[in-house]
Amino acid sequence: MADLETRIAQGRGDEPADLVLRGGEVLDLVTGERIAGDVAICGDTIVGIGQDYEGREVVDVSGLTLVPGFIDTHLHIESSLVTPFEFDRCVAPRGVTTAICDPHEIANVVGVEGIRYFQEASRRTVMDIRVQLSSCVPSSHMETAGAEIGAEDLRPLMGHASGIGLAEFMNYPGVIHRDPGAMAKLRLFEGGHVDGHCPLLSGKDLNAYAAAGIRTEHEATSAEEAREKLQRGMRVLIREGSVSKDLHALQPLLTERTAPYMCLCTDDRNPLDIHEHGHLDYMIRELIRLGTPPLAAYRAASLSGAEAFGLKDRGLVAPGYRADIVALRSLEDCDAEMVWCAGRRVGPEAFAAREEIAPVGRDSVRAPRLAPESFRMAANTEATDVIGIREGQILTDHLSEDVPITDGDKRPDPARDLVRIAVVERHGKNGNIATGFVRGFGMTTGAIAGTVCHDHHNIACVGVDYADMALAANRLAEIEGGFVVARDGEIRAELPLPVAGLMSLDPFEEVRDRLVALRAAATDLGVTLEEPFLQLAFLALPVIPALKITDRGMVDVTKFEIIG
Repeated sequence: MADLETRIAQGRGDEPADLVLRGGEVLDLVTGERIAGDVAICGDTIVGIGQDYEGREVVDVSGLTLVPGFIDTHLHIESSLVTPFEFDRCVAPRGVTTAICDPHEIANVVGVEGIRYFQEASRRTVMDIRVQLSSCVPSSHMETAGAEIGAEDLRPLMGHASGIGLAEFMNYPGVIHRDPGAMAKLRLFEGGHVDGHCPLLSGKDLNAYAAAGIRTEHEATSAEEAREKLQRGMRVLIREGSVSKDLHALQPLLTERTAPYMCLCTDDRNPLDIHEHGHLDYMIRELIRLGTPPLAAYRAASLSGAEAFGLKDRGLVAPGYRADIVALRSLEDCDAEMVWCAGRRVGPEAFAAREEIAPVGRDSVRAPRLAPESFRMAANTEATDVIGIREGQILTDHLSEDVPITDGDKRPDPARDLVRIAVVERHGKNGNIATGFVRGFGMTTGAIAGTVCHDHHNIACVGVDYADMALAANRLAEIEGGFVVARDGEIRAELPLPVAGLMSLDPFEEVRDRLVALRAAATDLGVTLEEPFLQLAFLALPVIPALKITDRGMVDVTKFEIIG
């Protein structure tokens, strides 16, 4: 940051600004008005708008509308399947200048080392990556993760320049029932920022959760649920990821009245979806298309997020604010022509100047060698709990079906869309294998397996043929994790993710292309889901109702207990 006197001098016009954006209009998110005139920038700070300025560098933005850089208020960069550096290169050109991430995916594999990796990466990226400290590693007591992080493990990580507070507190039963481990973490951050995660919580339980000082919530999936959480003083983050798609349900609630208390987030979005649809830019376009006033949409995308997370230096194109600016051809189309992060133009030159760091979490897949019989499901009763997929949500239904027992095994029945799901512990701790049934894939042959398996990131495998399931799962150990599609004894497509079994070391364009091939291979299995790989990953997350599976068995999330 330039010194105080220099900023004031350039704002007053006593000396030329470092950079002047000339010919555009600023959308003022306070009044909703458009302000003509130059935007003057000194170092990383806006020092003047609405006047004529001289500059050492002048950029012509004639015909463009200037809005504040977008803030993704909750995401896991690991779920973009690329490193923080490739994520930076992927989304910053679309106008995302701040990303508030929770690295609990990598933390569940390698522990504190994974959080430190993100903290160090944040010092070097073009966009501003803010690293919340992961609150729930593992997310619950009903899974085997690669690491466990307690309150005292978090203490040395506090105070980093990238930090804001404690990331999403997924163990909401631990909060409302005052689990000692949960209380220790909340006390450590008492008076600071704590992110929420409380799907379907309501009434006195929601009051208790909010009373803990938890201030944000991204798990609302209906306008009614979101409204109650707003009324309890929580900021609601509208989420639209690759699997969790809540924008259409919550859009009617986003108005110019509520926009100061509603923000935008992606949570989990892969490079293929970003390529085909967009990131926060897609959310803004879609909200406006559905009838949200542009002022409300752009407030939710920037100023509201800045206010919710205490980032007082950004969220407006105004003097004294960080020079995070997106130049758009059209507010309705949200099509970024140029982007600046802290006064630096986003583009190949800025990305090339970054100093990258070595990845962590290599060789992390230590699963047992699997045989086809590993996926049998022994039972003595036909009554069977079945996970019911809700496409576009990470909520599931708890179904019950009668499945006949043949030679001591309940076999997949693709004619009824009942296919085998299995979770295999892959951190080298106990070799657990749990099996069950899932409905919703539409699969008629073959198998899909992956090490992206929220949040413990064991191997998740779904299939009709046990031999293909074993082939796919064993292949994951050979490629250090990732996604694999197998059929008729052959690997049909794969995406290696050697960084903790979560992230590729390749450019995001290559990851995107491999996802195209994976999606096509999954379709050849009969799969009808648009995003089967991340949908599979969320079937193992035991803090999202109603029925899930971990390496320890099927989990009734409503009761918060393992049922078999």
